[in-house]
Amino acid sequence: MQHSVSPVGYVRSCFKEKFAIPRQPHLAPAARGVLELLPPFDTGDAVAGLEQVSHVWLLFLFHQALEDKPRLKVRPPRLGGNQSIGVFASRSTHRPNGIGQSVVKLDKVEPGRLWLSGIDLLDGTPVIDIKPYVPYADRQDGALNAIADAAPELIPVEWEPAALLQAHEHGQRLGEPLAELIEQCLAQDPRPAYQKPEPERRYGARLWDVDVRWHYPESGRIRVLEIARG
Repeated sequence: MQHSVSPVGYVRSCFKEKFAIPRQPHLAPAARGVLELLPPFDTGDAVAGLEQVSHVWLLFLFHQALEDKPRLKVRPPRLGGNQSIGVFASRSTHRPNGIGQSVVKLDKVEPGRLWLSGIDLLDGTPVIDIKPYVPYADRQDGALNAIADAAPELIPVEWEPAALLQAHEHGQRLGEPLAELIEQCLAQDPRPAYQKPEPERRYGARLWDVDVRWHYPESGRIRVLEIARG
């Protein structure tokens, strides 16, 4: 039996490309975006009462990772990208139906718009449903996941003085905590775990409308080199 779903809205996100997006929600609290709802959900009726909720579940489509042939096994970054486990034992983007879910903070509710933070969603992500987070039911104090039993260890992020100044200037222009966003995302070490970076290699990612460039002076340490408007 086939089923079809239609988006209720699309996310306008700080993340313009997949690289450097945190691998789970809430790892970068400064990551913000807006969920813009589509008709008939954009009148305010569909979100009435949601102002009493602090967090929501978003069900969405990995629209840039949809695949015709389902994968039975994946190589999650948490295991270094070189160990396979069953797709249902992971939260990989390679899902049988391309469906993801995230709990995100709900900062503001407007007719037709939800303002979000702590997101891990690419710009343009189609959202297919929104559900309120219910603490007494959704939080399970005795829950266990031996594959990912704690948040990933953060690595130090340093700045070239000029790059930090650029981050503050662009952050002020955007009205966004850009320097905090950069630090929170890069501290997760976005490169593939199996890749050994050379000091001369430059990495980059696009956040909002700026390009962030950095390198690894040594393994386990990042230095931000430049923030440039694209």
